[in-house]
Amino acid sequence: MVLPVYIYGQPVLRKVAAEIGKDYEGLHDLIQNMKDTMYASDGIGIAAPQVGVSARIIYIDVDVLKDDFPELKDKRMVLITPVLTVDEQSPTVTREEGCLSLPGIHENVTRHTKVHLHWLDEDWNEHDEDIEGYLARVVQHEYDHLDGKLFIDHISPIRHSLIRGRLNNMIKGKTRVNYRVKFFKSQGRR
Repeated sequence: MVLPVYIYGQPVLRKVAAEIGKDYEGLHDLIQNMKDTMYASDGIGIAAPQVGVSARIIYIDVDVLKDDFPELKDKRMVLITPVLTVDEQSPTVTREEGCLSLPGIHENVTRHTKVHLHWLDEDWNEHDEDIEGYLARVVQHEYDHLDGKLFIDHISPIRHSLIRGRLNNMIKGKTRVNYRVKFFKSQGRR
């Protein structure tokens, strides 16, 4: 089921998401709903807080980027209770980022090119892996959502002030979006 994407201003986006266990009720339905929502919104990653659920769950599908990044072919990941460690010694790269929760806003963000990730998949299999390149960027972006952060937290104060009007319009529900959303002050689609 396609759920509304929670837009900037929704408190759940600024809350540290809760750890979950095997007994988390409705986990498989939530993961499927996150997938459906992400695909319907043309995203490449989504975190549970973006659908209004404070849980440490991420879904990533970067296969659509395989023409530019061949290593991403068939790369789909469900991350449950991930633990991310950024390799601070790795180089940084600045690239434009966008977010389903910040429609229409794209800003350059500098991130490290290598991370270490430990997580459980939807079958509760444990994974422990070094991740590099563009996938490391996507993982860091989505992981930020679990800690109540957004990519705009990584931009300069000057850039932030330049987008302030658009952010305020999102809070007021005055942003046009072509997918199902939930604004702070409204309950439906815009």
